[in-house]
Amino acid sequence: MPLCVEASGLCSRPRDIYGQMYPFELIIRFQIIDCLSTSEIVHCLWKDRVISEQYVYLLGTALAETSDFKAQPPEGIDAIGASSEGASLYQLIREDIIEGRLAANERLVVTDLARRHGTSTNPVREALQLLRGEGFVTFVPNRGARVRPIDQDFVRDIYEIGVLIEPALTRWFVNMATVEDIAELERIQGLIEDNDFADTLRHSELDTAFHTIMYQRHYNRHAAELWWKHREVLRAVSRRFNFTLARRAAILSEHRELIAHVKAGNANEAGELIARHVEGSGRHILEHMRARNAARAG
Repeated sequence: MPLCVEASGLCSRPRDIYGQMYPFELIIRFQIIDCLSTSEIVHCLWKDRVISEQYVYLLGTALAETSDFKAQPPEGIDAIGASSEGASLYQLIREDIIEGRLAANERLVVTDLARRHGTSTNPVREALQLLRGEGFVTFVPNRGARVRPIDQDFVRDIYEIGVLIEPALTRWFVNMATVEDIAELERIQGLIEDNDFADTLRHSELDTAFHTIMYQRHYNRHAAELWWKHREVLRAVSRRFNFTLARRAAILSEHRELIAHVKAGNANEAGELIARHVEGSGRHILEHMRARNAARAG
């Protein structure tokens, strides 16, 4: 059994977790949150008798379709940049920070985390360094690692960097786009519109794949990697919130307008549009956070 699966604890998850979802929904969830492959997840679901052997076969055909919208980082960029065990711990600890199970400013003791997750200290240190790189964890000399508050300032800083980076990446793409690139943008946008936000996880994957098409060949790999890592942070934070009707309409119309600019070769107009698009996404998350904080205070 691959180490990533063992470290995730999937094969020992409580049965009531499985009972809340259909098997297909479970697979999508574990792909995104736990960094597991489809084959690893299916094996564990079958091992825990969540699905039958016959259902494993039937899932094979259905799951082949998920590769059409499972977002991947631009070529040459490692999605996690760690060993399988370190990557799994990174996902678990990050989820605990986002969901508040690890409180803001809480001290992260390596030995305690290793004991909690049943592993050695080296993968924990590796995971904490990854989280430090994304801004989820801070290191203070002589005081160790602590949880950074996932607050409005944190989200604002990340999306404002996107507003600066993505227009440049987009303008370059417009000048380099091929007929095949435009066809792929239109194909994925068609899938986004067909889904129409009914499955938010599917929308997230499709939306990421849409933008990845534009940035995956850019010569500045540092900029592309920074875009990818920041987008993954915002995706993780935004999972707690639903799309408003206004934001849904904006996403669909702005994507279509962007495709039109790419077709026409309007590089500057496309860059200006993507800046508004990124800022709108960031402000959408901030407004949800403000509303949640107000509800808690009231």
